[in-house]
Amino acid sequence: MKRIHVPYHRDRKWVMPTITTISILSLVLLLNLFFGRTKSPGSASSFNQHTLTHFDPDSDSGLPKLPRFAYLITGTKGDASRLKRVLQAVYHPRNYYLLHLDLEASDSERLELAKYVKSEVVFREFGNVMAVGKADLVTYKGPTMIACTLHGIAVLLKWAKNWDWFINLSASDYPLMSQDDLLHIFSFMPKDLNFIEHTSNIGWKEYQRARPIIIDPGLYNSKKSGVFWAKEKRSVPSSFKLFTGSAWVVLTKPFLEFCVWGWDNLPRTLLMYYTNFLSSPEGYFHTVICNHKDFQNTTVNHDLHYIRWDNPPKQHPMLLKLRHFDDMVQSGAPFARKFVKDDAVLSKIDKELLRRSDGHFTPGGWCVGNTFLGRDPCAVYANPTVVKPTLSSKRLEKLMVKLLDSENFRSKQCI
Repeated sequence: MKRIHVPYHRDRKWVMPTITTISILSLVLLLNLFFGRTKSPGSASSFNQHTLTHFDPDSDSGLPKLPRFAYLITGTKGDASRLKRVLQAVYHPRNYYLLHLDLEASDSERLELAKYVKSEVVFREFGNVMAVGKADLVTYKGPTMIACTLHGIAVLLKWAKNWDWFINLSASDYPLMSQDDLLHIFSFMPKDLNFIEHTSNIGWKEYQRARPIIIDPGLYNSKKSGVFWAKEKRSVPSSFKLFTGSAWVVLTKPFLEFCVWGWDNLPRTLLMYYTNFLSSPEGYFHTVICNHKDFQNTTVNHDLHYIRWDNPPKQHPMLLKLRHFDDMVQSGAPFARKFVKDDAVLSKIDKELLRRSDGHFTPGGWCVGNTFLGRDPCAVYANPTVVKPTLSSKRLEKLMVKLLDSENFRSKQCI
C-alpha cells in the first residue's frame, strides 16, 4: 500500500496514552542527584497523571527534547531479508539508519537491499536510511570487524549531523520494544552517558586475546579467509589499561567524534594495538573510553541487550527461543540476541511487544493510519515528534533506575 503523508501544524497539540509518571519523576530526580543537569523538581509540573503532550523540540512545554539514534545494522551472505526485517522493526523517522552487507554477500543481495531502500516511500520522505554500496570485507574475529564499525560511524558523522547516540545491531539482533519507548526514556537521559559493558578483569583473555599476535588477511586481501597467528607473543601494554566486554554498544556522538577524528593520540594508538588483537570489537571502544579522563566517568556498565550464555560461556551466546520470551521481556533490555532467521520467537515479539505485522514498520505516534482489517497503521503518517510509549517503556525505565542507582553506577565504571 502506498504510504500517505498527512501535513501537520507546529502549534497542534498531540496527546499520548495515559501513563503513570511517578517512576519517571523518580528517574528525573535520580539523574538530577547524580548529574545536576536536569531541571529542578518544580519543573515537573508539565506532567500530570492523565495525559502527556508530545516532545516537540520547537515548543516551550518544558518537556525534554526527543533524542535521535544513529543505527549501523550489519549482515553478511544471506542476510538481506533479515536486515530488512530488523530495519522495519527499529525504524522511526527521527533516527538514521546505515545498512551494510559485507563483501561476502552477493551483489544481487546488496542490490535487493538498495532497491528496497530506494522504493520505500517513507525512506524517501524522511531521507534517513542509506545502504552501503561499496562493501567492506569483514573477517570473523579479525580487526576488520572494528574497522567496518568505525567506517560506518564515520559515514554517519558525515551524513547525519544531529544525532545523539550510536547503536550497532546485526542481522541476528532484534528489538524488544518500540522506538517510541526508547525515545521516550532516553529523552530523560543525560546526553553524555555511554552504555558499554566493560571490565579490566580480562582473565583468560590475556593469554588467548591480548598476548597472541593475529594477522587479518582482510586488511590487504579482497577474498575472505580466517585470521592466522604469529609465532611470537607480546606483553600486556603498560602505557594503558586493557578493558574488554560486549561488542554491542550505545555510544554518544561526542565520544565517537573523538574516536574517529582523533584530536588525541589515544584512539589512534589503540587502533594500531587492536589491529593484531582477536575480536577487537570486544575491547577497542572499552579501552579507549576507560583510559581517557574526559569519558571514563560517562560509562554505564550495560550493553542494553538481553544475551543468554552457557555456563561456562562458549564462543557464541545461546540461540534465543520461545522458552526465553518471558525472561527477555522482564529484563527490560531494549534489544536481544542471538536469533535464528524467521524463528517463531520473532513472530511472538512482533505480535505481543511491537504490535508489528509482517512487512510493516513497528507502529508509533507518527503512524496515524487505520488498523481496520489488518491495515498498516504507518501507511498514513504525520508528526514524527509524537511518541506513544507502551508498557515496555516502564520496564526500560526500571532497568535504567537500577543501572544509575548509587550502588551500581559509579562503582562499576572502568574498574
